[in-house]
Amino acid sequence: MFTVNFQPMPADPNRRIVARLLLVSRAAALVVAGIGAFVLVGWVGVVSAAAQSAPAEKEPRDLTELSVEELANVEVSTAGKKPQKRSEVAAAIYVITQEDIRRSGATSIPEALRLAPGVIVARVDSNKWAIGTRGFPSRLSRSLLVLMDGRSVYTPLFAGVYWEVQDTPLEDIERIEVIRGPGGTLWGANAVNGVVNVITREARDTQGMLVSAGAGTVDRGFSSFRYGGRWGENNAYRVYGKFFNRDPGFHAAGNNFDDWRMGQAGFRSDWELNPRDHFTLQGDVYRGESGQRVSFTILSPPSVATVQQNADLSGGNVLGRWRRALGNDSEAALQFYYDRTDRDEPTFREIRDTFDLDFQNRLRLGRHHDLNWGAGYRLSSGEFTGVPTIVFRPARRTDHLFSAFLQDGITLIEDRLTLTVGAKLEHNSYSAWELQPSARVLWKPARRHTLWAAITRAVRTPSRVEHDLESTSLLEPVTPTFSRFLGDRNFVPETLLSQALGYRVQATDQLFLDLTGFYNRYFDLLSIEPGTPFFEATPPPPHLAVPVTVRNGMEGRTWGAEAALDWRATGRWRFKAAYSFLRVNLSRKPGSLDVGTEKSTEGSSPRHQFSLSSFANLTRNIDLDVTLRYVAELVSQGVPQYATADARLGWRPRPPWEIAVVGQNLFAGHHLEFGGGNAGRTEIRRGVYLQLSWRH
Repeated sequence: MFTVNFQPMPADPNRRIVARLLLVSRAAALVVAGIGAFVLVGWVGVVSAAAQSAPAEKEPRDLTELSVEELANVEVSTAGKKPQKRSEVAAAIYVITQEDIRRSGATSIPEALRLAPGVIVARVDSNKWAIGTRGFPSRLSRSLLVLMDGRSVYTPLFAGVYWEVQDTPLEDIERIEVIRGPGGTLWGANAVNGVVNVITREARDTQGMLVSAGAGTVDRGFSSFRYGGRWGENNAYRVYGKFFNRDPGFHAAGNNFDDWRMGQAGFRSDWELNPRDHFTLQGDVYRGESGQRVSFTILSPPSVATVQQNADLSGGNVLGRWRRALGNDSEAALQFYYDRTDRDEPTFREIRDTFDLDFQNRLRLGRHHDLNWGAGYRLSSGEFTGVPTIVFRPARRTDHLFSAFLQDGITLIEDRLTLTVGAKLEHNSYSAWELQPSARVLWKPARRHTLWAAITRAVRTPSRVEHDLESTSLLEPVTPTFSRFLGDRNFVPETLLSQALGYRVQATDQLFLDLTGFYNRYFDLLSIEPGTPFFEATPPPPHLAVPVTVRNGMEGRTWGAEAALDWRATGRWRFKAAYSFLRVNLSRKPGSLDVGTEKSTEGSSPRHQFSLSSFANLTRNIDLDVTLRYVAELVSQGVPQYATADARLGWRPRPPWEIAVVGQNLFAGHHLEFGGGNAGRTEIRRGVYLQLSWRH
C-alpha cells in the first residue's frame, strides 16, 4: 500500500499560502465566535440585569442530601412518554442526575454515560466514541436512539449518531435518562438496544449568571457563560455560549491528528401562558473542527491516499413544544423542530435538513386506563458529495416518515399491579410499514419492592449506507484488485425480540438495589456477502473488482444481567456501583458467506463491566469524589482489559465561587479503549484539569 500526504493545493505556492491563511482564519473565526458569543450573551445579561433583577439559580440538591427513597422515586418521562416515578417504570431505566454529572468530572455527554450500567462507552480517539447498550458498540451507535430534549439526532446517512457534535452545557442538563432495551413502541425505529434522552433544565431553574472556565493537560482550555432572566412574572429565558479546545490522544507513531475544538451558543425560553398552557422554544448553533486521518482508495497508482486534516462541523436547530393540561392527569402536546447539519470531512460532505412534527395526547379514562396516543411526521433531506470511490446514488435523497402509536396503562390492582400494552406503526421510505408492539407488567408486592417483566419487538430500519452506498477499497495493488462495496435496496430491517425481567428494592433506608436480566433474539442482521469477481476496463486502468454486497445474512442472541446499587453510608458519604454481564452469540443464516461479521461483532463487546463511585462531603465546603472503572477485553478490537479511575476535589471558598481539580484516566499514562480503523490506534491519555466557576 502506498501512502501520500494530502495537500489541498500542492502546485501553486501562492495558493498554498492562501490555504494556510484560510486555516488560520478558520481557527481564529472559531475563537472569535466563542468570544463573540460570550460578549453577546454577556451584553444581554447586563442589559437584562439592569432592567430587572433576576433571582439566583436554583441549585441542584446535593447527592448526599437526597434520601434513597427520593432517588428511587425520581421522576422520569422517557419510558412512558409521561411523568412517572422511577419505581413505577416497567423497564430497565437509569437516571444520571445533574449532580452525578457535576461530581463525576465529566466534560462531555459520552463521558457522563459511563455512569450507567449496561452502557458501553469506549473512546476511539480524542473526538470519537464507540457507544452501545447491551452490546453492538460502534462508532455511530447504530442501534441506539439518542434524543436531545425529544429531538432525535439519529442520522440516516450512516445509520447512527455523531457524538462529537452532540453538545450542550453540562450545567444545563437536568438529567440523562438511559433505557437499556428497546423503546420502539413509543419512540419508533432504531430504538433497538436502548434510548438515551438528554433533558435540559427549564429556564426558570437557571436564573442568574454562571461563568465557568478551566484548563488542563488534555483539555487545553474551556469556558462557558450562561445568563438566565425573566420576561414578566411567568416567562423565563436563558442564553449561553461555550468553547473548548482539546489535545489529540496518544499516538505511538506520532500522528497527532485528532485534536478538537468547538464553539456553541444557544437559548431556551419557557412561557407559562396560563395555568393550563406551557410553551417552550429553544435552539442551538455550533461550529467546530475535529482532526481526522483517513485513508481512501483511488483507482490510479498509488491506489491509496491518506488524508490528515480537519473536518469542518457546523449546524443548528430550533425546537418548539406546546403543552396543555386537560385535567384529571390528561395532557396534550405538540412539538416541532428543524435541524440542519453540515459535515465536511476529508472524503465527503453532507448537508442535511430535518423537519419533525409530533402530536401526543394522554387521557385518563376512568380509574383503570391511562391512554397515551400520538402521531408524527418527519422529513429528512440530505445531499452527499465525496471522492470518486465513495458514492451515494442518488447524491440527494429526501425521506419521509409517518408514524402513530397507542399505549394503554391498565391498573389491574390499585397501587399493586399494572399492565401496559401498546404498539407503534410506521411507514418509512426504505422498508414501508413497520410494527413495534410491546407488553409490560409491573407488580409491587410491598411498598419498597417492584417486580417487572416485558416483551418487546423493535426494528432498525435501513439507511442510505445499506441501500445507496457504492464504495471501492484496494485489495491488492499489483494486479490491481479492488473490493467493491454495494448497497442493496432489498436489505430489510434488522429485528429484535426482547424479553426482560427486573427487580427493584429499597432494602433499607440507606440502600437501593436495581437488578435486570434480559434475553434478546435478533433476526436479519446485517452481513457482508462476497460475489463473483469481474474485470473492469473503465475507469482506467483496467482492474479486477471483487463485489461485496449488504445482505441480512446474520442472526443472533444476547443475554446478560445488570445491577445498580446506591448506598448512603453516612449523612456525608454516598456510594454508587454498577455491574453488567453480557454474552453475544451470532451465527450465519443458511447461504451466507460472510466470514467476518460474526467474530468482529461478538468480540467488540466486553463481557464484564464494573464501576464504583464514592461521593464524600469532607467538610461543608469541600467534596472528594472518586470513580473506579473496569472493562473486560475486546478481543476483535485488540483491546486488553483495563481499569482506571477519575477523581475530583471541589472547594467552595465563598458561595458564588467553586474551584475543582479533576483527574481522568489516572491509572496509566495512556491506554487503549477501541480500535481506530484505518486511522490507526489512538490511546486515551491521562489528564488533569482545573475548573473555576462563579454563579450569581
